[in-house]
Amino acid sequence: MQTISLFFRVERSQIGYLKFIIEAYEGVAVVSTLDAVRGLVKLSVAPGCLGIVEEIMADLAGSIFMERVDGPTRQ
Repeated sequence: MQTISLFFRVERSQIGYLKFIIEAYEGVAVVSTLDAVRGLVKLSVAPGCLGIVEEIMADLAGSIFMERVDGPTRQ
């Protein structure tokens, strides 16, 4: 299955909350913490679910700090 990767920076204290909310929408995405200190997370979005995830993230942006960022570069 081919997923779409989205990267966000959120407040460190909100990483668990974000994971909880995304997991509540079972099967649409998986949240992975890439750098807990910087609050960098990756959302692996299931095929056909990008619109749903974008709506969820837009809604969450009203209650927690987040910014979309480019993915990490490979060294």
